[in-house]
Amino acid sequence: MVLILDKIKAEEVKALAAKGERLDGRGFKDYRDIKVDVRPLQNPEGSAMAHFGDTKVLVGVKVDLVKPFADRPTDGVISVNCEFTPLAHPAFEPGPPKEESIELARVVDRAIRSAEVLPLAKLGENPTEDGRVLGVYVDVYPLDHNGNLTDAASLAAMCALKNTIVPKIEGDLLIRGEDGGKLPLQRQATTCSFEVVSGNIFVDATDIEEIASYGRVSIGVTDDGFLCAGQKSGAAGISRDKLLELADLALENRKFLFSKI
Repeated sequence: MVLILDKIKAEEVKALAAKGERLDGRGFKDYRDIKVDVRPLQNPEGSAMAHFGDTKVLVGVKVDLVKPFADRPTDGVISVNCEFTPLAHPAFEPGPPKEESIELARVVDRAIRSAEVLPLAKLGENPTEDGRVLGVYVDVYPLDHNGNLTDAASLAAMCALKNTIVPKIEGDLLIRGEDGGKLPLQRQATTCSFEVVSGNIFVDATDIEEIASYGRVSIGVTDDGFLCAGQKSGAAGISRDKLLELADLALENRKFLFSKI
């Protein structure tokens, strides 16, 4: 759902973009102020909240003992879920997960999984006597949507995984409240997202700029300098040369983003 006033503002965004300007005065490649709060929640095994300007995304990580998937009996499990609540934005509606929230969860999941941030084989190295392995559940909750939920969610998820404390395991029991060590992370990964507005590429778009956009490209990057994932949404066509340019820009931006964790 797009509000009428938002459509009017989106037309202004397009007009300014055609003149080389943005509504908030930033350059096309500039991020808003970014801050990441570590462990804002005490109940989950790990948590973080990312602020991209007025956008706020909270991520909680829970660890449990679970049965492995039948096709990967020696691997642990990782799952990313996302819930949009009406409190975060007028366009969000209650009910079953919408396409947007499912896509957001999949993009965050893909960067983590493709980069092997958390090797599933390591999560399954020490199964319990009844065959259960470690399962890691990453829950994403946008609190305030003012654009670029993807990068905010991805950065918060990475930070939450880094500060996750695995409960102690005794026999077939998970002893919550007792420190069993950190997750066996082998690298960091996040996303850099770009919006196409009037033929220009915007970094860290606001919600109004996303409405004005013809399409989005999200590129997963690792802290050790690799591209690990990609997602394109919307109708905009992206040429090969432009895609390579965005890949270079994503690698360039990764140092700035990871410095916020």
